[in-house]
Amino acid sequence: MSKVDEFKEYRERMNRRIFEIGNLVTKRFFSLDSQAYEKGALEPKYKELMGLVASLVLRCNDCVSYHLIKCVENKASDEEIIEAMNIALIVGGTIVIPHYRYAVEFLDELRGRER
Repeated sequence: MSKVDEFKEYRERMNRRIFEIGNLVTKRFFSLDSQAYEKGALEPKYKELMGLVASLVLRCNDCVSYHLIKCVENKASDEEIIEAMNIALIVGGTIVIPHYRYAVEFLDELRGRER
């Protein structure tokens, strides 16, 4: 199973489980999170790029994976994604580098590239 498929399957399965055990607060938070990335003054593509930057700086590979998937779905080009990741590198410093590597590998897989 590919990293992308593994991530998607795990996320879907665990989100279902969270909704089984969660309460109103859990459901409201998940809803708010989804609404934050909907079209508003900013297009979803740009919101997802911002989410990617924040995820890299916060060093959350699960979040990096999710936002890369959403960036690709929202037609972000590789150039746009790399520029966004460079912002994360500048903001976060060298500690972001391992997560940058992870992001490039995940993006390559999303795009169907061989390493």
